[in-house]
Amino acid sequence: MTPKTTMAAAMSCFALLAASGCGSNEKHDNTPRPASPVVVSASVLAKSITASPSNVGAGPITLVVANLTLGEQRVTLESADEPGTGGPGTTHTTPPIEPSGTATIKADVDPGRYTVRVEGDEIAPATLEVGAPRESAQNAVDLP
Repeated sequence: MTPKTTMAAAMSCFALLAASGCGSNEKHDNTPRPASPVVVSASVLAKSITASPSNVGAGPITLVVANLTLGEQRVTLESADEPGTGGPGTTHTTPPIEPSGTATIKADVDPGRYTVRVEGDEIAPATLEVGAPRESAQNAVDLP
């Protein structure tokens, strides 16, 4: 091959590659980002669990649990309403939390009522009320 032929072949390959990356006219939906996660803090005390805030909008939450009891605890976040009214059967449980330790549950909650509880009846559960879905974080900046 001559240098002129080689250059023509290279230009042809470049044109083919450039044309193949031009996209298409096919339409697709842009799915908006979910709402920014809300952090809900919970403390397991000797007689009860507290959760704050106790009212949030539907969407992703991060439940940060501190075990302030003298024993190991497993904390469960679960829907308290009838199936279909608060997310049918939503249940998330932490691994065992040592005394003075913490654990995290990440969940996407639907509207309804949820309980934050431990095994047994000696520690009263906390209630988390979940309202209408929160706004998308589509145009929010500086988010993780």
